[in-house]
Amino acid sequence: MGNQKIESANKPIRRVTYASVAVNVALSAVKIAAGMATGSMALIADGVHSVSDMATDAAVLLGVYFGSKEPDPEHPYGHGRIETFAAVFVAVVLVLVGGFLVQRASLAIVVARAGGNETANMSMGVFWVAMLSIFAKESLYRVTRLVAVRTHSTALYANAWHHRSDALSSVAVVIGFASARFGYAYADQIATIAVGLMIILVAVKIMGGCLEELAERSVDAGTIEQIRKIIASQQRIRQYHKLRTRSVGREVFLDLHILVDPQLSITDAHEISESLEEAMHTQIVRPVNVTVHIEPDRPELRK
Repeated sequence: MGNQKIESANKPIRRVTYASVAVNVALSAVKIAAGMATGSMALIADGVHSVSDMATDAAVLLGVYFGSKEPDPEHPYGHGRIETFAAVFVAVVLVLVGGFLVQRASLAIVVARAGGNETANMSMGVFWVAMLSIFAKESLYRVTRLVAVRTHSTALYANAWHHRSDALSSVAVVIGFASARFGYAYADQIATIAVGLMIILVAVKIMGGCLEELAERSVDAGTIEQIRKIIASQQRIRQYHKLRTRSVGREVFLDLHILVDPQLSITDAHEISESLEEAMHTQIVRPVNVTVHIEPDRPELRK
């Protein structure tokens, strides 16, 4: 059941990531061609950056491929952590991108104040390519984020923000174009620094979520509430305790103790456990691994 859910979720993840590769290839070709035509080194550099974006797409695809492998004797809980590490890799790339934007913009301000001449070609070609990049990357961000939320893929969510970081860097280019036309100094550099810092903050948040998963934090409150409702719906379960949850990639691992009628046979008690597990698999969207410990309903065992 769990593996079927993972494979079903893998299809939209792969589709949106392959679409990302296609968009990055097209954008890199347009940016490099426009940069050569207008003499804009900044646009050529941005085109090369679009090519490098495919590294995070590859990380997501590899994370999904290896993270979805069946459990084996060396990895009895599966390989879901690999997808978590892929998310960490994308977050590190975001930190580097944000740091690069801050460093480049800060250096441009220093050079300009020192009387240097670091100016980019601000032709209309640069403007329209930047607008194309904003539209393509923001659209890709929205679609990728939607799939990431539906599939609970941390790696894909991180990659979605990588798309938005590209869109925001192009916004900074548009602000620079406008500021150059209206004579405002440093507007594009300040906007770039703000974008870079925001990208770094998002990356830190993503890393924090990955570290919490690696530290065995329980699943989100909404999922826990759903689990409690499913248990409460099982009328033959008199009480439960020691409910524990954790995430391994996109999978939920949970274990709990349930109290049942002491007069039940082992077969009947097993059926109650099986019914609970089936309800968990059916009603929870994410793949679920359930371990149930059955106890007789006695006063000394109630918590």
